[in-house]
Formats: sequence, C-alpha cells, structure tokens
Amino acid sequence: MHQVATPRDARQRELALLREVIEEHAAIERLAGSEGERRSAMLLHDRLHEIGTPSRIEPATFLEGWARTFAEALAVPIVAGVLGHRRTGRWRVPLALASATAGWLLADDISNGRRPLRRALRRRRDTQNVIAELGPADAPITLVVLAHHDAARTGQMFDQAAQRALWKRFPERIESIKTSLPSWWPAFLAPMAVGLGLLTRRRGMQLGGAGFSAVAAGLLVDIARSPVVPGANDNLSGVAVLVALAERWKREPIEGIRVLLVSAGAEEELQGGVYGFLEDHGAELDPATTRILAVDTVGSPQLVMLEGEGPVRMIDYDRTFRELVADVAEDAGVTMQRGFRSRFSTDGIVPTKRRIPTVSLVSLERWGAPSNYHLMTDTPDTLTYETIQATVDLSEALAKRLASGDLGGPRSAR
Repeated sequence: MHQVATPRDARQRELALLREVIEEHAAIERLAGSEGERRSAMLLHDRLHEIGTPSRIEPATFLEGWARTFAEALAVPIVAGVLGHRRTGRWRVPLALASATAGWLLADDISNGRRPLRRALRRRRDTQNVIAELGPADAPITLVVLAHHDAARTGQMFDQAAQRALWKRFPERIESIKTSLPSWWPAFLAPMAVGLGLLTRRRGMQLGGAGFSAVAAGLLVDIARSPVVPGANDNLSGVAVLVALAERWKREPIEGIRVLLVSAGAEEELQGGVYGFLEDHGAELDPATTRILAVDTVGSPQLVMLEGEGPVRMIDYDRTFRELVADVAEDAGVTMQRGFRSRFSTDGIVPTKRRIPTVSLVSLERWGAPSNYHLMTDTPDTLTYETIQATVDLSEALAKRLASGDLGGPRSAR
C-alpha cells in the first residue's frame, strides 16, 4: 500500500537537510581568507546547483587581523601610561594625544567606520561571497536573505561560565536584561582614560587606563592565537537556512518577488565580504523596494529579532520593517522574542548604515548569550534545529508578504 507523505514528513526531511548541511561545513576549518573558507563557499555553491538554484561565487576582499591589530594599538596607551607616570614636562601632551588617538582609531574600527588603523597596518585578503537568485530580476520587490559561512577564532573572553552562573543565581534579573553589555567599550575607553589622565595629571586614571589596556590586549592576543571554532551555530545555522529556502522555492516558487540568498565571507573579521556584495550590487538594491533579512546564529533555543545593534553607538533597525517582520512571525505562528539590542555587530549593520531597511535575526539561551558563541563546543550536535527551521518558516512567510506588495507601515495588510 502506497503511503502518502504528510506535512510532518516534509518537516522531518527538512530538519535532516539542515543537519546535513551544517555537519558537512562544520568539518571544514573556515577561517576568513583561508582555503577552508573557499572550500565552504564552493560546497554551498555546488549544493545550490544540485537543488537547481542558479548561483555564483563572487570575489571580495577584507581587511585582515582585527584582534592582532587591536592588541598592537593598545600597546600605545600601555607605554604612554607607564612613561607618563615616570616623566612629566614636554612628554605629557604627546603621550596623551597618542593614547587618545589609539582609542579613537579602535572605536572607529569596532563600529565599522573607515578603518584607517587596519588600512595602515594590514593588507587586504581575498574572500568569497556565494549568491543565489530566485525569481525574475525585474520583480518589483527584492528580499536579500544574508548569512555568512566563515568561522571565528575562540578565546578566553568568550567563556560563558560567569554569565551562566549569574543566571542560575538571579534568573529573573538576568532574563529581564535585553541589551548586551558593552564588551567593546574598555578597548577604546581605556586608552582615552590614559590620555585624559595625562592631560589632567590624574595618575590613578592614567595607570588604571593603562592597566585596562593591558588586560584587553592580553585577551586580544589570546584570540589571535586561538584555534578556529566549528561555527555550527555561528553561522552555519544561517547557511542551512539559505539551502532550505532554495529547496522550498524549488517546490513552491513565490511570484512577484526576487529573493537573493547571500552567504558572505569574512564576517568574523568584523564584517568583510558584505562590503563587496554591497559595492557590486548596491545600484540594484533600491532602499524603496529592497529589504534585507540578516540571519546570524539562529541555532539557540530562542529566536530573537534585534531592535538594534552597535558596539559603540546603538543603531536601531528600520522601525517599519521590524514591525512587518514581527507581524509576519505572528501570522506564521513563529515564536520570536523582541526588545533585544546587541553591543556586538552582524553583517546587517552595514546595509543599515546605507539606509537599506534591514532586520537581523539571532538566537539566545535563557542567560542572554547565543549557544556556544565562539567556543570550540559550537558543534552540530548542540544546536536547536527547531529554531533554525522556524527561521526558514519566517523567511519564507516574509517573502510571501513582501510579494503581495505589503512593505509595512500604517496601511500594512494582514
């Protein structure tokens, strides 16, 4: 007797697909600019072609070595703090200016500014963006679903033991905090404190800033020397979403919209390949008719839409698009947490700065961190695959809503 496939069967097959994609990429060490990252891009490209989805690999470049560069820059306030403590007179102002400048350069780089520090000290490396196109190029609406396939180095600063311990002791308090701690601030404020301490002759501030700079430099050196994580959650979960969306489109295309499935390289270098994508395709991404859904680290138990992000200055995502995504999630039966803001950065912040309406989807544990974030335990067997599948559901539902002509706002159709 022939058995008819059920929707439940289809969802189970999709969960198996998500796991398969993540496992095959996680076996590759995918440091930005490495041969492994290139292999991962090729693997994704080949997988999309097997599905029947037109795709291509586009070259891009990025500035290498953020951790090593930042550690070297922090040597300036350390030296300034020590020398300034021992010397006065004509050295005081030059040392203060040098230290404050180091802090400003770090803040600029951390926040996706012009990055003169890395431009001066580091060379550009090659990376690859994988781009698949679904639907006609002349469709009235374009949705970009943006992920990344490279992986980060681990380090002591990513250890979650203290955060988990606090959550166990004060669960309600920790779960009520919806803006992550400004982890980057000591890296640029400490050098500025050294400079201010020198100018105002406050030796406590001067030496304290030098001490914090030394601690930050040590943590950064540790990252620069640490191994590359498997990166199952960050961000093979996003890569798997792209593949599942291509599979769904093959079975049921959506009329009236063009969807670009983009996996950028070198995101873990504080955003890399996404710049090349926007430079190459910016002219065709009209903010009036383009929406970008950044999918980054969606394999933790709770799916979250970020309201904004910014390591230095908080930048909110487009309000109208946020409300539309929330409305689509509710209609699709997808449980999605709101109200969260991140002091880290995803690729979604780059198009946001170019005024293209963007929303970033992430995921969190109950203690407020992504599962195994930048840890060697970020392996395929630790993921919550139901959250990844919920992200696929939401992405597909969003494409259908946009295809209907609903871009959000007061007249948003339901």
